Amino acid sequence: MRVSGVTVRRRIFVSLLLGFLLFLLLITRLGYVQIWKGTWLTKNAENLWGRDIQFEAKRGQIFDRNGELLAYDISVPSIMAIPAQIKDRAGTARKLSKILGVSETEIFKKISKSSRLERVPGGRKVSKETADKILALNLPGIQVAEDSQRYYPKGAFAAHILGFTGIENQGLTGVERIYNKQLEGKPGHISFLSNAKGERMVGEAEKFTPPMDGKDLHLTIDANIQAIIERELDQAMTVYQPDDALTIAFSPKTGEVLGMASRPDYDPGHYKDYPVETFNRNLPVWKTYEPGSTFKIITLAAALEDKKVDLEKDSFDDPGYIKVAGANLRCWKRGGHGHQTFLQGVENSCNPGFVLLGQRLGKERLFHYIKDFGFGKRTGIDMLGEENGVLFSLKRVGPVELATTSFGQGVSVTPIQQVQAVAAAINGGKLMKPYLAKSWNDPETGKVIQENKPQMVRQVISPETSAKVRTALESVVANGTGGNAYIDGYRVGGKTGTAQIVENGVYSKSKHIVSFIGFAPADDPQILVYTAINNPRGIQFGGVVAAPIVRNIMDSALRYMKVPPRTSSQMEKKYKYPNKKIVQIPNLVGMEREEIVNNYYTFPLDIAGTGKKVSYQSPQPGARVEEGATIRVYLGDK
Repeated sequence: MRVSGVTVRRRIFVSLLLGFLLFLLLITRLGYVQIWKGTWLTKNAENLWGRDIQFEAKRGQIFDRNGELLAYDISVPSIMAIPAQIKDRAGTARKLSKILGVSETEIFKKISKSSRLERVPGGRKVSKETADKILALNLPGIQVAEDSQRYYPKGAFAAHILGFTGIENQGLTGVERIYNKQLEGKPGHISFLSNAKGERMVGEAEKFTPPMDGKDLHLTIDANIQAIIERELDQAMTVYQPDDALTIAFSPKTGEVLGMASRPDYDPGHYKDYPVETFNRNLPVWKTYEPGSTFKIITLAAALEDKKVDLEKDSFDDPGYIKVAGANLRCWKRGGHGHQTFLQGVENSCNPGFVLLGQRLGKERLFHYIKDFGFGKRTGIDMLGEENGVLFSLKRVGPVELATTSFGQGVSVTPIQQVQAVAAAINGGKLMKPYLAKSWNDPETGKVIQENKPQMVRQVISPETSAKVRTALESVVANGTGGNAYIDGYRVGGKTGTAQIVENGVYSKSKHIVSFIGFAPADDPQILVYTAINNPRGIQFGGVVAAPIVRNIMDSALRYMKVPPRTSSQMEKKYKYPNKKIVQIPNLVGMEREEIVNNYYTFPLDIAGTGKKVSYQSPQPGARVEEGATIRVYLGDK
């Protein structure tokens, strides 16, 4: 059958139209793929082809308040594998095993994975010598990447504050963990394109994305004060061989921790060499115990604030005990202190006197102040593991519980709570939140990004009451049980503490935690120091063991802080045998040899030189020293 020309032309037209539509669809599809989806497809293709060699960001450095470096990162090499580029996996595993000391099987299993990048077992943070040996092998698919390792230049210094990092350079304890996000930064990498075999594409450039280092952290601690604390604690551990010991140095006006340490300690760079309990328990914030007589400061402040006592006018009798609800609560001094004012009761740390103060307050008011001073809950210090402490429930407080709480027995506190509360008692009545992070700084410019300011939690007592507390505690050091904390030239206030340790639910007769909390200058406190020694060998009294430690710390710290001595306004220390009196050195310059020998026989003289008269002396005239101190003089002709 013959087809007409019209039909032929119609078929040709339909064919052309269909062809045009198909071509239009193809052009549309190509346009969609290249223009609309092109960027997405390219990015995904590059992801398939791309290989990254990671460069860890350096953690932020940690400094003390004056800019002394305490922790920073050092660059170390790590061995990486690109499995697709490794041709002889068995041979590669064998060669790496000999250098890294890891089994061939373990390495072979790792480098045989169908992944883009793998860490070689045993190759994390190796020495430069090890990395050089592996580079010399020139193994395909084996790369040496830059890694970071935390370094603590002072070893065990401030270990419980700083903490340490893990294998991934992540913070595990201390401020390293508390502020891990700010310190860790963001990693960088080198990117390159490879084919399906994992081989680098010829002519394709590498792309380097630099790491972003973490922020620098400046702490409130002062490395010099921290060193003084650690020196004294090491000495105490040697002399008294206690189970443990701790010290906190604190700024009572701001809440800044100036130093904090405990023993036993550890080196954060080698923490795996120490028992877990050593590095996992920061005693100043974790340890809870009955505080003993240092807690009497709270009872004293409460009674003064509520006007329940006039320390100098009111008096009481102490026969050595006080009877409360049928129970005899004893004073530490057998036979008691006799008739005394309440100020003398504070000086003597007399338990019956503080029981009477607690009774005058009543349980509601006393526990109101105890909680207001921060006991029974965490202080909020930026440290891990802080405990709450334990207080009696008010419903369970009877006459005996009220009495024992008044002198620091039957309650459980942490050292940092003690420090925060006593700081409030002597700083004008302000409860300050303790903190360790002073500021965050830019690692490139050093400029401050963020700075923490002192935070007042609440006003607990009035400034007038606080002044009376300071005076009473200064009298404790000058005239009472705190005499071993006395520093000639500085007005020092403080309180001793001796508390029995509870073992198996009963008080031990032979084990005590002895403590002392002191501050100076008493009229304008710049530093507060608390020391607690757990079960020292030998004499177990806070005034004998802990007070001298606090005195040594404050003496060195005050001079370092350039706080000027002022002997004119200082309370004279009450002389107690066998303590030595403080005397003033006379002026011997210009006197003849016979004169000084005949008139100053009470001072041992060390005489040098051949002249007739004294031309120089040491100590200098006017200096205050212990009685019996040697005066060195030099005889000259001028």
